[in-house]
Amino acid sequence: MILTVTPNPSLDRTYELPGLTRGAVLRATADRVDPGGKGVNVSRAIAAAGHRTVAVAPLGGPEGALLARLLGEHGIEAAGVPIAGSTRVNITLVEPDGTLTKVNATGPEITAAEAESLLNTVRARSAGADWIACCGSLPRGLPPRWYAELVARSHRAGVRIALDTSGAALLAALPERPDVIKPNTQELAEAVGRPLATVGDALKAAQELCELGARSVLASLGASGQLLVEPSGAHFAAARVDAVRSDVGAGDASLAGFLSAGGTGRAALGAAVAHGAAAVQLPGSVMPTPADLDPSAVVTTADVPVDLALPEQAL
Repeated sequence: MILTVTPNPSLDRTYELPGLTRGAVLRATADRVDPGGKGVNVSRAIAAAGHRTVAVAPLGGPEGALLARLLGEHGIEAAGVPIAGSTRVNITLVEPDGTLTKVNATGPEITAAEAESLLNTVRARSAGADWIACCGSLPRGLPPRWYAELVARSHRAGVRIALDTSGAALLAALPERPDVIKPNTQELAEAVGRPLATVGDALKAAQELCELGARSVLASLGASGQLLVEPSGAHFAAARVDAVRSDVGAGDASLAGFLSAGGTGRAALGAAVAHGAAAVQLPGSVMPTPADLDPSAVVTTADVPVDLALPEQAL
């Protein structure tokens, strides 16, 4: 069982448009609403693969009630923590060429009592969990060290932690030695304070984060592929993608694949890349099922292509 923690969940509304014209009245050709937030997406991908998952998240207002109902419809057990504020709603506009325009709401402010209730709920629901995946930005009211406290408490309970966050929250959590962190290129560059132009740059940055406390780093490098740095060494994997429809939630699908495959080694990295490649070929934030995966399109190697340039949009 994999338990996920999403401190700032959302309802994700996606509209597919024939074109995006500023100031015009636009009519969507398709639309959908999905339960959202990075940890929620991880739970959705795990449930889609037929595994048990529990999603811990603060839920408030009618939006929170709808999110809990949608989680149930996806086969996910929702461990909602009641809050006074309302769960946020995010909007994604998709053009025919795959261009995405995203509007992410700030979300509610979490009180100190609600923050402690979140930590207590994680402790109560983590019994028997193989992993706890803590994902996403922190909402207003939670200090940067909140994830660090969660990692410390979970390690005392003997549960492995995967952390997917950025900025001050990531740096504050590193001394508590999360078992795996999952930055993308931008988050990796921000953490080390310099731009990254090649896979070799990303490798050095990941190694520096290991020196700061991360036990392993799973780095998403956009279209270039993914990099895994762990005590046994570094591995790299990439996949063939025929057409990108939406990259919303692709990194979350990758983390789900990685953890479901054990969370370590080349096989888990290959599963991560297969899940991410499948996700970008699906609409909105739809998570891939086993039928969507194409492991034959994935190439995994211990020879990291250090001179391979990272795509411009990933710099």
